[in-house]
Amino acid sequence: MNFKVSVNSNLELDISSEDITKLDVIKISGHSYHLLHNNKSYQSEIISSDFNSKSYEVKINNNSYHISILNDLDMLIKDMGFSIGTTKHIDLIKAPMPGLILEINVTKGQKVKENDPLLILEAMKMENVLISPREGIIKSISVKKGDPVDKNALLIEFE
Repeated sequence: MNFKVSVNSNLELDISSEDITKLDVIKISGHSYHLLHNNKSYQSEIISSDFNSKSYEVKINNNSYHISILNDLDMLIKDMGFSIGTTKHIDLIKAPMPGLILEINVTKGQKVKENDPLLILEAMKMENVLISPREGIIKSISVKKGDPVDKNALLIEFE
């Protein structure tokens, strides 16, 4: 298996599974390692890791590096023009059905996280909590409590 490794977004390396097995690495403790490469000694530590985005912050001899790793499947998906684990980029919340705005849980300029409740829409005698599809800041709110709305009516806009 081959990997494409990007270091600080400006250096790209191709590394194979065989290259990895040739590394002379000893785990010292927790996230700290000692490496020998070309007869040189390196102290390394994994500062942070995000398995989903395959990105890591690594300190080697007190220098910090941001590293991204793509495997063969990741590279194929990228070459096809798709992406894995990207942030949802939804700017508008529209009414999924006609109804009545019962409650608005956010204000203009408020920062929200993914899955935060935005508002409650009553439709067909049921209360539907519309949640934030992504992290962001509320740019505008086009409705107020008590407003009747049609299907696809603009409710909330993100910055």
